[in-house]
Amino acid sequence: MADDPNPDPGWYYNTRTHEVEHLQRSRSIDLLGPYPDEATARRALEIARERTKRADAADREWNGD
Repeated sequence: MADDPNPDPGWYYNTRTHEVEHLQRSRSIDLLGPYPDEATARRALEIARERTKRADAADREWNGD
């Protein structure tokens, strides 16, 4: 993590460490977010699963399946 003089105020979920990060963050490739608060960031994997299900359903509808 690097010190940033103008840190992003968002909250992130680290997929490598499974921890929530705020202000000082790890590499962006390991992060999901930003989220507006810590509680939402803790639900990042659940939110991603929900979004994937909706996108898959939309794809099936688009393809006429």
